[in-house]
Amino acid sequence: MAYKVIHYINQFFANIGGEEMAHVTPEIREGAVGPGLGLNRAFKGEAEIVATVVCGDSYFNEHTEEATKTIIDLMKEYEADVFIAGPAFNAGRYGTACGTISKVVQDKLNIPSVTGMYIENPGADMFKKEVYIIETANAATGMRKALPKLAALGLKLAKGEEVLEPETEGYMLRGIRKNYFAEKIGAERAVDMLVKKLNGEDFETEYPMPEFDRVEPGKAIQDLSKARIALVTSGGIVPKGNPDRIESSSASKYGTYDISQVNNLTGKDYETAHGGYDPVYANEEPDRVVPLDVLSDLEKQGVIGSIHPYFYSTTGNGTAVKSSKAYSEEIAAQLVKDGVDAVILTST
Repeated sequence: MAYKVIHYINQFFANIGGEEMAHVTPEIREGAVGPGLGLNRAFKGEAEIVATVVCGDSYFNEHTEEATKTIIDLMKEYEADVFIAGPAFNAGRYGTACGTISKVVQDKLNIPSVTGMYIENPGADMFKKEVYIIETANAATGMRKALPKLAALGLKLAKGEEVLEPETEGYMLRGIRKNYFAEKIGAERAVDMLVKKLNGEDFETEYPMPEFDRVEPGKAIQDLSKARIALVTSGGIVPKGNPDRIESSSASKYGTYDISQVNNLTGKDYETAHGGYDPVYANEEPDRVVPLDVLSDLEKQGVIGSIHPYFYSTTGNGTAVKSSKAYSEEIAAQLVKDGVDAVILTST
């Protein structure tokens, strides 16, 4: 008899809709839906998705306690052997939901769980120590590679088999230490690694060190009344119609927009292109994301010297850190060239 699987997906992968339907409440459907069809194929008959739980990203993250309680109640009658969530790739709220519900299912129902997401997804940092998380690409284009890994680890968990090291199974490092007997003592292993390093040979450290991106704080501005202030945002505020076609997720560009004759961003002329948060309030008053109105008041009062005549905008939703660094370097270089003294950097 095939092992029974319950699969969790968001409103997008359930084909309900995008951000405009992120408010939908939890529901459960019989059988596989969306990416679950690919998961079923990857199980090769050893397991089957008996039900799919669907919940909107906004609803889950804004009503986490209610959402998890409802989902647990919906799942109980199916007596699943394993729970699989996602994959969420680099969608932050989806990743957080997948990590949260996977942990709750493990804790409340004692059902082993696995999910999948991009390593930079905030859900990965939050839950990799508590839930098995298969490392995926940053976008759904990596679905075909992610599903077989999710299925394979899911099957192992359902069968109660030993889960091997992350390199073999494809899940993220969990920071869990295991005792074992090595053939050589630590001093000998360290010398072996050192000799390989000196000879230019490949070697693998037993204790990889984390890389921290440290940024030195800038010097304090001595006199704001003479300072030129610029506005930069990852909240996706753009002129109406999004003329630069900045993507709602995984942005490949940023925009530069003239505000020299503007002192207030209105919903008539501006909107957000961001696909990772409810756009209603930002579209009503874009100043909520890019506070030009307040900055204009401060300029009139003499609190600041002047406002830089251009603001820069992109979408941080799913955008890779490498791309973000490249954008920031380009924007910073231009701001320095233009004599800007300080930047107000806003998100969503």
